[in-house]
Amino acid sequence: MPLPPLNLLANETSPYLQQHRNNPVHWRPWSAESLAEAAELGKPILLSIGYAACHWCHVMAHESFENPEIAALMNRLYVNIKVDREERPDIDQIYMAALNAMGEQGGWPLTMFLTTEAKPFWGGTYFPDRPRFGRPGFGQVLEAIHKAWSEKKESINQSAAALTDHVGSQLAASSPPSPMTPASLTALADSIYSMVDHEAGGLRGAPKFPNAPFMETIWLNWLTTGNTTHRDAVLDSLRHMLNGGIYDHIGGGLSRYSTDSLWLIPHFEKMLYDNAQLIRLANWAYAETRDYLFQVRIEETIEWLLREMRLDGGGFASSLDADSEGEEGLFYTWSRDEIDQVLGDQAVQFLAEYSLAKPESWEGKPVIHRTAQTTQDDKAMADLRSRLLAAREQRIRPGRDDKVLVDWNGLAIAAVAEAGRLFNRGDWIEAAEAAYRFVIESKSQDGRLPHSILGNRRSFPGMSSDYAAMTNAAISLFEATGSEEYRDQAFILLRELDERYIDERATGYFLTASDCHDVPVRIRGDVDEAIPSATSQIIVAMSRAASLSGDHELQQKTWSVAEAAFGRTINQHHGQAGIFNACTLVLEPIKLILVEDTDNPLFVPVTNRNPDPRRVDIVVRLGETSGFNLPGGILPDTSKPGAWLCTGQICLPVITDPAELENVLRRKPA
Repeated sequence: MPLPPLNLLANETSPYLQQHRNNPVHWRPWSAESLAEAAELGKPILLSIGYAACHWCHVMAHESFENPEIAALMNRLYVNIKVDREERPDIDQIYMAALNAMGEQGGWPLTMFLTTEAKPFWGGTYFPDRPRFGRPGFGQVLEAIHKAWSEKKESINQSAAALTDHVGSQLAASSPPSPMTPASLTALADSIYSMVDHEAGGLRGAPKFPNAPFMETIWLNWLTTGNTTHRDAVLDSLRHMLNGGIYDHIGGGLSRYSTDSLWLIPHFEKMLYDNAQLIRLANWAYAETRDYLFQVRIEETIEWLLREMRLDGGGFASSLDADSEGEEGLFYTWSRDEIDQVLGDQAVQFLAEYSLAKPESWEGKPVIHRTAQTTQDDKAMADLRSRLLAAREQRIRPGRDDKVLVDWNGLAIAAVAEAGRLFNRGDWIEAAEAAYRFVIESKSQDGRLPHSILGNRRSFPGMSSDYAAMTNAAISLFEATGSEEYRDQAFILLRELDERYIDERATGYFLTASDCHDVPVRIRGDVDEAIPSATSQIIVAMSRAASLSGDHELQQKTWSVAEAAFGRTINQHHGQAGIFNACTLVLEPIKLILVEDTDNPLFVPVTNRNPDPRRVDIVVRLGETSGFNLPGGILPDTSKPGAWLCTGQICLPVITDPAELENVLRRKPA
């Protein structure tokens, strides 16, 4: 039977879907029942995909989905399905790939028209309610697509089937494995470096995104080849970002992207994943340079996470909206009069260090950015910023998407734990542990991870990215705390990943579980988005676990999975930088075993202040029998303090002097 002619989003777990529960559109969530309704009625599907913090999603909702006339047209002609791309990245990736295959630029809101079998035949992104910006009005689009469907249904079904096959071949196919070579990884790093804006940082042009996977590619290439120009490109890009308007200088945290080429005017939504990756990159940058700018931005960003994004129970919310009171950026922007009102005579002092950016194309109030280099003597500025923050807290806040996404939380947990080690902040490590427990305790009765958590509701089954991210989080917490519980849980998560996500050849993984039956194509998750792909996170997790355990069988399996994934990157190097980055870890895994008097450690402070994404650190208590082997199955001597550093199967002689270990980790001559 067809579903009732009502909007059915009221009981959904996604805050984004909840935002649309009062639309006059008869929205359905993505489900087998919704797809069956389209088949039974013979109506095409209008699929709308977005997310809670998306500015243009809000615009299209206000203009079209709240418009009774347009809603009536949608209800009469289509089965209308709403999807939160963060809750269903599998669905989003399939239809975004279809739009790109049509030669269209992707983005959100994603508006796709599907056959009764959920196969895509036409689409776009934002459509205005009436003809504007060189785009047709949405009502015109609805009428035109319906006319084409009525008159050319057979040919539309044929082309949609061909397009679906094409998407499947791109996102789900197997390819012959390809040997991983350092030269291939360097070639990608060189290619990305050629796109770097050497004046403003990041990649050339606008809009400018942080693009953490690309920055990591260049950074890893510096670590493996010693190419300091690649290191400096990352450091320079971070400095521009962290002084620019894309960074929230009053409350901490990074916005999603800059609309201009100079990092001045952001798109103000704040995403958990951007800030998790920022913390991690800034950790590495600080460890290399000891530049106070990186330290203070890490501190401010983690403070923002704990103040504004942490939920009851310890998990982290997904995002903060770009809009408040119907205006983008209103919460974050300041006029000179508002600053004068809060700071009085000290406004002059503040504006000697900061500027208010207001390019001609920006219609809102000015955006604060930093003009002076942040120095150790920043207390006066910190006091002024705290007064501005207190005043800002009185404003109407942007909406927060409170769903806890497991893979995004895994990224944040690992980043905060690593920062806790670097800065000796036990409170940060405890916050990371609390978030980890929150996720693990949200498993189903049969032990499966959800993908999304909102209050008491869980969205099952999870994605392979959830298992990978939480495995990496567990290993990072093991390194930070020494608790073998985290090590054991990492291997449990990898076993669960194998149970329902591995492919028939056991050389790769799908994004969705084997018992997830509402996807038209079961895809692998090879392509990076704003975060590294699911495949890349899986390879990293396997590589780190193999280093941790010394398990030769797991090492061989990791190599096979990495080579198979590398073979699938042949035509999409830039879109799959995460796989290249993961392969770097497989080619050059580094294992450091420290035998320590844990009450008076000599080596742990050295390793904590010299992080390396390729390295796994293991601390063994002095005098205890170690369960951690060196390559070849050799047990380290635990009768006296020492450090064993191994790259692949080759280990340096035991290091007994912390200063020598410092020099080795910082790649300095003795």
